[in-house]
Amino acid sequence: MSAVRRGAVHRVLLALVGLVLLAAGGAVLAVGLGAPPPHWWVHSGPHDVLLSSAERTHWREAGWWWPAVLGVLAVLLLLALWWLTSTLRPRRLAEIRIDTGDGGSALLRGRALESVLAADTALQAGVAHTELLLTGRRTAPVVRAWLQLEPHVDPATALTEFTAQALTHAREAAGLPVLPADVRLREVKHGAERVT
Repeated sequence: MSAVRRGAVHRVLLALVGLVLLAAGGAVLAVGLGAPPPHWWVHSGPHDVLLSSAERTHWREAGWWWPAVLGVLAVLLLLALWWLTSTLRPRRLAEIRIDTGDGGSALLRGRALESVLAADTALQAGVAHTELLLTGRRTAPVVRAWLQLEPHVDPATALTEFTAQALTHAREAAGLPVLPADVRLREVKHGAERVT
């Protein structure tokens, strides 16, 4: 399943879950505020409880009941958190479609462009470490870059140099009209220097 299709499936599933929760919550709120419940509703009115005393104590003697309920809820929570993180995590672009100029197109591996861009950035003065990720669509890639700068480097100068050199070289080498970038800069941690 492609990243675009997977993203569409995630959005549809999230929308359906949201609509079901919104409808259920709205119905509970309406009945709680005094609206007459429909004939198929599980509760008879605003003073009805979610679980009756008999329903709450029905499985009390069974030692497996509450651990099973808590286990199922914990698994559901972990699955929901996994789904959320997988949906929010940026997807690495596998390949880029490049217009060859003769009416055709060619495919460039995303990791190849990432490695060339990382090697070019590593040559930049004052950059101690770099991490790059190519996201976006095959026809419109976006660079996400994290640059660790040496303490003496001016961030504005480092950003200008990255944009003018490494990013421009990558854009021209791939034949892309534009190559937007989200660049995060941070300083290398270093110990305090002794002043004498």
